[in-house]
Amino acid sequence: MKLGTYTFDRPALYLAPMDDVTDAPFRDICHRMGADVTVSEFIASDALIREIEVIRRKLISGPDEHPFGIQIFGNNAESLCAAARLAEECQPDFIDINWGCPAKKIAGKNAGSGMLQYPDQLVEITRQVVKSVSLPVTVKTRIGYNDASKIIVELAKRLQEAGIRAIAIHGRTKSQMYKGEADWSLINAVKNDPEIEIPVIGNGDITSAETAMQRLADCPLDGIMVGRGAIGNPWIFARCRALLEGKPLPPEPDLAERARICEAHLRSAAALKGERTGMLEMRKHYKPYFKGLLNIKEQKIKMLTSDDIQEVLDILQEMQQTTPEK
Repeated sequence: MKLGTYTFDRPALYLAPMDDVTDAPFRDICHRMGADVTVSEFIASDALIREIEVIRRKLISGPDEHPFGIQIFGNNAESLCAAARLAEECQPDFIDINWGCPAKKIAGKNAGSGMLQYPDQLVEITRQVVKSVSLPVTVKTRIGYNDASKIIVELAKRLQEAGIRAIAIHGRTKSQMYKGEADWSLINAVKNDPEIEIPVIGNGDITSAETAMQRLADCPLDGIMVGRGAIGNPWIFARCRALLEGKPLPPEPDLAERARICEAHLRSAAALKGERTGMLEMRKHYKPYFKGLLNIKEQKIKMLTSDDIQEVLDILQEMQQTTPEK
């Protein structure tokens, strides 16, 4: 697989862009755990143009975070092109267009996967964004708007012709949201189509290294994108990489390891966003980090309710000294 100036001699491991999740601190952890490619939280083109400070903070990337892409969304060619040029100034490795988010606040405005209702417009906007920047442009999308319009195979061909350099496909329709199972047969159909030459990255329901390897065994995709399966579980990338490289599967992290990474995550978030904001935004991560571990209910409640960052750090450091039963 080739992405810009980067070449992979095996399927690449992507961290999927997720709003309010894949900020710089979390991406850094996933990158260190083995994610090959990271992508920013998705950024509204209009908000980026207006130079809203909280939006511009989403453009920050680590010095060693490569390849890194900035993902933008919108439904207007002029604003998306302008946003792409602004994003390019931050020197990412590629620009990604979000044609996949099914959330009502985005798709309901005909951005994200809402634009799958209008494939001609979607393709033309993409074409204009490609022409507006010198960086590679990629797309993340879904297999269609609903069950009656699973257009991904033909759409992928048209997007390739428009100039995109890779396509990541989530195996659900917009109407499905995150219900049911992802349909990987259509992702595979895109990869197996002889007219498709760009890299194809599969996404949807990757919750373990074993699942990722099964998807690659079913079809020689160019990459696997992990989304919700990485929340609270950045170790999934280390486990995927080990299997891809023919190495033994690392053990599942124990309490001490989970607390160590959670502490590092909290410190990084506080340093970037300030203690108050960083601590509040970290609350959504505590439950996933310690999912399945027993006898720490009291500590989790304290972390979720505390307004004192030192108290939370003390709890995490105490956790690193003990290992409860699973």
